[in-house]
Amino acid sequence: MITQRHLEPVSVDVVLPCLDEAEALPWVLDRIPDGYRAVVADNGSRDDSARVARERGALVVDAPRRGYGAAVQAGLRAAEAEVVCVCDADASLDPAQLPLLVAELAAGRSDLVLGRRRPTSARAWPPHARLGNAVVAQRLRRRGVPVHDLGPMRAARRADLLRLPITDHRFGYPLELLLRAAQAGWRITETAVDYHPRVGRSKVTGTPLGTARAVRDMTATLASLR
Repeated sequence: MITQRHLEPVSVDVVLPCLDEAEALPWVLDRIPDGYRAVVADNGSRDDSARVARERGALVVDAPRRGYGAAVQAGLRAAEAEVVCVCDADASLDPAQLPLLVAELAAGRSDLVLGRRRPTSARAWPPHARLGNAVVAQRLRRRGVPVHDLGPMRAARRADLLRLPITDHRFGYPLELLLRAAQAGWRITETAVDYHPRVGRSKVTGTPLGTARAVRDMTATLASLR
């Protein structure tokens, strides 16, 4: 278990992995809580994502290696705060709810807090994507990881995250993160957060075929990590 440290006052960086999210970024960045800093990890966007982020005061980090995990890790390395949150940049999750996660961390009840998604409408979480998430989460629980959602909103201490031996730089990153954290004895908890229809099309689970491929890849990751 991670040694508890005093976290008051809390300084927080918010890592936003980003690939062509110029349309969504204004809303997302405007919802960053006071005292939090946005770190946009640009993963090869071809639109104006980087310009939009800079104009709204975010730190923009180039993440040239393609993949969700690579973008998250680039953002973590660029961050400076003790506490780091990760949140999607597609407006599906509300950064204004990040203090709910940070509060659990600061109170010493958790080492890794996940936002458990509660869809705000039927469009927010298509049935095929929700089913795929449930299948993988169930397999994680069988491995002793107490989660019901592999949601992309999370909070933890930056130094501890960087010490985890994560090797997946693509979309298996959230799964490996949970497995490595559980192996390290971290206390992992979930907090309910709103889940909205994203702006634009999902790059992972936007179609049933995409969901099936994601479940296949994550199943392979589970089998390889013992």
